[in-house]
Amino acid sequence: MRFRLLLALGLLITAPLMAESSPPATAASDADDPYLWLEDVGGDKALDWVKARNAESTAALAESKDFERMRERILEVLDSDARIPGVVKMGDYYYNFWRDKTHQRGLWRRTTLAEYRKEQPAWETILDLDALGKKENENWVWKGAQCLRPYDGRCLLSLSRGGADASVVREFDLKTRDFVADGFTLPEAKSSVAWIDADTLFVGTDTGSEAMTRSGYPRVARRWKRGTPVADAPVVYEGSADDLSINAYHDDTPGFERDFVRRTIDFYSSQTFVLGKDGKRVQLPIPDDANGSVHREWLTIETRTPWTVGGKTYPGGALLAAKFDDFMAGKRDLVVLFEPTETTSLSGYSWTRHHLIVNQLDDVKSVLSVLTPQDGAWKRAALPGAPKLSTVSASAIDADESDDYFMTVTGYLEPTTLYRGVIGEAEPEVLKRTPAFFDASRLEVAQHFVKSKDGTRVPYFIVSPRGLRADGSHPTLLYGYGGFEVPLQPGYAAVAGRAWLEKGGVYVVANIRGGGEYGPRWHQAALKQNRLRAYEDFAAVAEDLIKRKITSPKHLGIQGGSNGGLLMGNMTVLYPQLFGAVVCQVPLLDMKRYSHLLAGASWMAEYGDPDKADEWAYIRTFSPYHNVRKDVKYPPVLFTTSTRDDRVHPGHARKMMAKMREQGHDVTYYENIEGGHGGAADNRQAAFMQALAYTFLWQHLK
Repeated sequence: MRFRLLLALGLLITAPLMAESSPPATAASDADDPYLWLEDVGGDKALDWVKARNAESTAALAESKDFERMRERILEVLDSDARIPGVVKMGDYYYNFWRDKTHQRGLWRRTTLAEYRKEQPAWETILDLDALGKKENENWVWKGAQCLRPYDGRCLLSLSRGGADASVVREFDLKTRDFVADGFTLPEAKSSVAWIDADTLFVGTDTGSEAMTRSGYPRVARRWKRGTPVADAPVVYEGSADDLSINAYHDDTPGFERDFVRRTIDFYSSQTFVLGKDGKRVQLPIPDDANGSVHREWLTIETRTPWTVGGKTYPGGALLAAKFDDFMAGKRDLVVLFEPTETTSLSGYSWTRHHLIVNQLDDVKSVLSVLTPQDGAWKRAALPGAPKLSTVSASAIDADESDDYFMTVTGYLEPTTLYRGVIGEAEPEVLKRTPAFFDASRLEVAQHFVKSKDGTRVPYFIVSPRGLRADGSHPTLLYGYGGFEVPLQPGYAAVAGRAWLEKGGVYVVANIRGGGEYGPRWHQAALKQNRLRAYEDFAAVAEDLIKRKITSPKHLGIQGGSNGGLLMGNMTVLYPQLFGAVVCQVPLLDMKRYSHLLAGASWMAEYGDPDKADEWAYIRTFSPYHNVRKDVKYPPVLFTTSTRDDRVHPGHARKMMAKMREQGHDVTYYENIEGGHGGAADNRQAAFMQALAYTFLWQHLK
């Protein structure tokens, strides 16, 4: 998945999960799967099984002074008032959503820039989610807000029950600090909503009559007028059931107001249409696998594969620019703003009022530039104040109004610093610094490279004590993801620092193929029939750690979640000899059933379609549920998931646990009843889940 699309789709959802029954057996299911009943998410029998496993894991891991001390120290980090409150500027205010020990579900609040500059800003509470949940007897979890320009009146709030992706949408009044009586409201669903004006929305939601795609996202986009039934709202675009999603949105940039429809075919293919006032649609003429974005008069295009247009060929992974109106009129005067090399890739970009900030990675290290359109050309300069050898990101504060930007700087041992700058002026000012949550004075960070099975150079980062003895005795935790073009970059390891590094552990992050560390080509190298390359890369890193005598198999643990959970499952069954313990979180594991479970159909561009015999032939090679064997010795595994995860079905972890338990393997299981795909609905739950994982690792790797 492209990272932005991942975030966007993470806010959409269908019907209430707790009422869901077991999906029917299909051509993709094992007719004799004895654990199919565990896919009944809220069924009494399945939940009784979950409660029994939870009691076992709690007794084994959570009933000790060491666990409780670790949980408390993690919670101190998560609840700390010294954390940097991330803000979004809307109008004259800077908005933040905040959780701490007093406000477990959180506060939506705002302040001014003058206050935000202070060490202890004065915040104005807009909505207290704990109070709302108590009043309405709901376990609300915040999912975001969309506010109507000029940001002093109406907003659309998305609230989830228990942390699921599925959200209720409710209209809220910033002036009265209350929900609007008879305002825009949508029941729990994978809804896509966007303001057009004070009385009109673009909406996609579950109105019945096949309104959703197979993946569970909106198939129909409508223009919804206040006071009318949403099911009667005029249709502006209707996709197919096999599309991933359809959504419409309004660009409210003053002087450049436009309406768009996005047809997302799969995670890596989409089509964008401009909606005319007469209702006619004109497609943006770029490849389906390219990503187009419009800002004022400019069109930017990210290519994923080579594109020949206007007599020129542009490489995959490039960033191109053109005047939007000229391009739609047929001109193809494209300017290359970024072109990848063997070691560089485009990490992201952000427009300010007059400039474009481009963030690239060079061997997974950040390089920031400022590009300025000027007299028919583009001027390029370094972004002032961006340090080397750190993870740096910068984004506009208000692209319609100014050239102000926020810049964050972080590293594994470097507490995050937030800067505010103005392009064209002096060095940016420091606004906020995260305190040091653990003692890093005796630690160091290094980057290494190792050759994978096919000779590909794979990077990884290692955080370890200085002067580490090369005797293979050090408890080491290796983390990975390797999917959906998501890069793993260094970031302050506050929790891992307290729970792992301070206690003498070594922490390693593998930048394997399937991720986005080297752009689309790095991701595409591990798609579908090439999936095993990601696992070969991860094994190569593990073997290099053992070869360097940093650790040994009995001291080497691994951890990953979601697609990283699939990675963990495959490392367990394909390379059991390399590891001493595995933490497998909110995982995909049954790759024969995955496309029929919740949002699974949306990932077939990543893994393939198991209903097609030729594709199942290779998918089976990386389906842990089908490759686990009774007669193989596997390392101890901890599976964790959430009942309210309506993205990756908890049945994956449940069934794998049940099967391995029946086969006699050393497996432990914990399922949080709340939490969604993140595994926890508040900081206390997050601290508990993380303490479980680290306690399990320490028990097995010391």
